[in-house]
Amino acid sequence: MAELFIGLMSGTSLDGVDGVLADFADGRIAVQGYAAAAFPVALRAELMALNTPGNNELHRAALAGSGLARVYAAVVQQLLGDADVKADAVAAIGAHGQTVRHRPGEFDDVGYTLQINNPSLLAELTGIPVVADFRSRDLAAGGQGAPLVPAFHRALFARGDQAVAVLNIGGISNLSLLPAGAGEVLGFDCGPGNALIDHWCQAHNGQPYDDNGQWAASGQVLPALLAQLEAEAYFAKAPPKSTGRDLFNPTWLAARLGTTEAAPVDVQATLTELTARCCATHLQRHGPGSRTLVVCGGGALNQHLMTRLRALLPEVEVVSSAERGLPPQEVEAAAFAWLARSTLRREPGNLASVTGARGARVLGAIYPA
Repeated sequence: MAELFIGLMSGTSLDGVDGVLADFADGRIAVQGYAAAAFPVALRAELMALNTPGNNELHRAALAGSGLARVYAAVVQQLLGDADVKADAVAAIGAHGQTVRHRPGEFDDVGYTLQINNPSLLAELTGIPVVADFRSRDLAAGGQGAPLVPAFHRALFARGDQAVAVLNIGGISNLSLLPAGAGEVLGFDCGPGNALIDHWCQAHNGQPYDDNGQWAASGQVLPALLAQLEAEAYFAKAPPKSTGRDLFNPTWLAARLGTTEAAPVDVQATLTELTARCCATHLQRHGPGSRTLVVCGGGALNQHLMTRLRALLPEVEVVSSAERGLPPQEVEAAAFAWLARSTLRREPGNLASVTGARGARVLGAIYPA
């Protein structure tokens, strides 16, 4: 019998919403449908603005959460329509929300992570139970609240005969290290993924992203600028660790560019190299036994970035998650369908070895239909 869940993900790339309809019957993971929706221009601008302090934030965040829930609901309706599935056949929706602040362990030893969302409205609009607020319980237990996908990566990509690494490149890049057999899973945020690349492309080309990395591939990496960027203390920090646009944002970049007169195309090449190098270096440092790197997220569609990863990791097979059964844009959404199922089953969704929490915890809050 089918065991259907929907997963919705809007990540730090801020390009829109990815959604999947997944069947977990008999414990397997089978994606039955995929749908995506771009953010309306005004909503994207507001979500981006809410990443930094501003006026009247509580009011603006509340309205943005409702706007996000409406986009989520449209993706849900498309998934249901495409699959000819009724709402009451879906056990729950896992709705991640839009991260606008992520400050674990700061200020009061707990810190906070904030995902804008309106799960109550989403439940009303869809008639399906919603599971949301996945990260805060891990923070309360002393963890980073991120990344949460390594447990799902283990379920989907782990192999008994060899260590496998999974790299998700969204706005921020995160790495899951899956040992052969029953060893301890590790995972952490490496640093920037697409966030700086997309920002620079939008600012100088008027395009939301560098299609296939073609613009970066036409430029030259600037060694002095790359060294300045790589001097960021976060890169040398030991796991468990997580980051976000709180750190890697246009202000961070501007401070390191200073008054450089470098050609914009060369800055783009350097930013792309930064993403490739921070991911490759973290894999070499923390997962030297990995012989396969499965790449997912929007960055897997950037062929220049994939080429650079292969060049930096000559002894590692670097493949798109599509070659392992699930297209790159579907992996994170499927993870939150899986996490919603874990919540309903009262099963832990975090891995303490990844987040640094005091132990396994059931994550998420349930909003009944």
